[in-house]
Formats: sequence, structure tokens, C-alpha cells
Amino acid sequence: MNAPAMVAHTPEDEAEFFTAADLAGLPVPPRLWHVPEFIPAHTVTTLNGDGGTGKSLAALQLGAATVMGRPWLGQPVTQGSALFLSAEDDRDELHRRLGDIAEAEGVGLGALKGLTLRSLAGQDALLATPEAGRPEVLGATPLFRRLDAWTARHKPVLVVLDTLADLFGGNEINRAHARQFIGLLRGLALRHGTTVLLLAHPSLSGIATGTGSSGSTGWNNSVRSRLYLRRIMTADRDEPDPDARELEVMKANYGRNGIVIPLRWQAGFFLPDYQSEGALDRLAATAKADRVFLKLLRECDENGRRVNPSGGQNYAPKVFAAHPHSEGISKRAFAAAMERALSERKAAVEQDGPPSRRVTFLVPRVDQ
Repeated sequence: MNAPAMVAHTPEDEAEFFTAADLAGLPVPPRLWHVPEFIPAHTVTTLNGDGGTGKSLAALQLGAATVMGRPWLGQPVTQGSALFLSAEDDRDELHRRLGDIAEAEGVGLGALKGLTLRSLAGQDALLATPEAGRPEVLGATPLFRRLDAWTARHKPVLVVLDTLADLFGGNEINRAHARQFIGLLRGLALRHGTTVLLLAHPSLSGIATGTGSSGSTGWNNSVRSRLYLRRIMTADRDEPDPDARELEVMKANYGRNGIVIPLRWQAGFFLPDYQSEGALDRLAATAKADRVFLKLLRECDENGRRVNPSGGQNYAPKVFAAHPHSEGISKRAFAAAMERALSERKAAVEQDGPPSRRVTFLVPRVDQ
């Protein structure tokens, strides 16, 4: 057997490595946020929402709030210029929506000079596609390179990309493709000191479980933060108030999961609605579901009963919803609690058994 070829060592290679002791005496860098607790700065956050829920409007409001230095949905925002790239809405629709936003903010459109728009409606909007001859590898398209060059030149503090389905040319359920695409966007964010907000539609299972997830787990695992904008539905899938929405932090690597902002659509604009009937009740219900989920998971683990995160007879949310100590919590609420527990590392997925019959199951983390 031939020895592996030696790779030339360069001084640049050595400079890329450092020890923890090299950090001694240096000030600890502060955590930077575009929207505290919701959107970390200089990385990628996804905003998921079903079609027609209003995620494009909410994101456009964020762009306007950013350039004006005003709160977004009641939350403080880092001020600066912004880019909104839309593959769904044409110029006229963007104009109409911005007119409503400006009117609600009590300003003219001239106050939004720092917000740059690009409509790709009806055009090829792909930012990355599989490379010829290497379908497992995603390559940047000429459009991405133009976006990269524009961002380098103008240095916006925020880049909004609407939506994933139009911009991503890979296989949405392919974990490697998902991670590569988010990596491409994160490189853009890091190179130019900008924050990227990527809009996406949830999968059918993401809607059914209330988690808002989409496609492969690679999407959720790759981003640092994930938000979910949803309608308020009853257990029978009725919508008692068509103007009511909730924005929830479903994943937060740098903050707390489960933060919810109740919203109300009013004349083409979303307003925070903390006085809405049931808002505090929904927050309490979320905390209750999290508590009971972890209690039942610990009980199953102690009794040697295995439940799993993926489906079937031993699907954890299904088992827990039928448990006599479920406290009335639904399968859907338990599914959302499971996602939060995994994201917050309060639960973990493990495997056991021979290679031919591996069994996947959930366990509580021992430090919880």
C-alpha cells in the first residue's frame, strides 16, 4: 500500500489554528443581535410560514424598521441599510406593501431610502445549483456572485431573501444540500458583516406538528435561529380570528426558545398584540407542554420504555398524548415541545442495536 501523499505545510495553515491560552487577556466579544433574542447578527436565520400567512410582509416590515431605526413588532432593531430580494413579489406589489408600511409608520416612502429592493419574480432566481458531474456538491450561480459583489460594495446590515423554494436549486430533503446552502449564505454574512434572513415554507409535517420545520433536518440544524409565523388554529383546524398571528422562536442557539409575539394584521401591517385574548394563556400552555413532555420522557426512560422522535406506534408525542398523566396536552403540542427540547438540548436522540436493526429513541439529557 502506498503511503498517502504529503500535503505541503504553509505558514497560513499554522495561523488558522490557535489555543485557548491565546485568548487569555483579550476582551470577550459581545454577542451581537439584529433583533435581540430573535435574530442574531452576522449569521443566517430562517423565518418559516405557510403561504399567505404574511412572512413576506413581516420581513418587509423588518427591512423598513432597520433603515428607520424603529422597533419591529415591538422589538428593538439594529439600524442600517437593508436589501430585500424577492423572487415572489413584483415591483408593483412591493410598492403597494411598502406604501401600507410607510402609512402605518407615519412616514413617506422617502424615509425608506436605505432599503434597496430587487424583484426576481418570473425570472431565474437560483442562488445555488448542483455542479455538473458532481450532483452532491452545490455551486454558487452567477446571481449569487452578483449578490455577493453588491453586498461587498454596499455593506447592508440586513439581507432578506424571499423565498427558499425559489432561490435553492438543490434537493430540499437532502441534508448535505441544505447544509451547503446555509453555509453559502453564512459565508456571505461573515464576509460582509451582514445578517441574513431567509424566508421558507414549512413542510406538511411541519405544519401538522406545529413546529414549522421544512424538508430535511439539515435546515433546522444548520441555522443559528429559526422563527415560525403561524395562524391561530383550534384543535379542529378552525381559524376563529383570520387577522391573528403568532411569531415564535423555534430554535435559538444564542438565546431562549419558545418566545412568542402575538400579532394582529391591520390594514397591511402587523402590530404586536399582547392585549389579545388568550395571548398569556398561549404562553402558559407552551411552558406547560414543555414541562409535561420532559416529565413523561424521564418517566419512560426510568421504566425502560423507548419512545422515538420520528413516528410509528412509539412516536413520543403520540404516546404522551395518550398517557394518563398527559394533563390534556395534544399530540401536536407535544410535537412542538419535543422540537424545543431537542433544540435546547434538554433531550437527545440515541441509537442502539446491531447495524442491521438500529433502533432510534429519545432520552432526557442527564444534566436536565
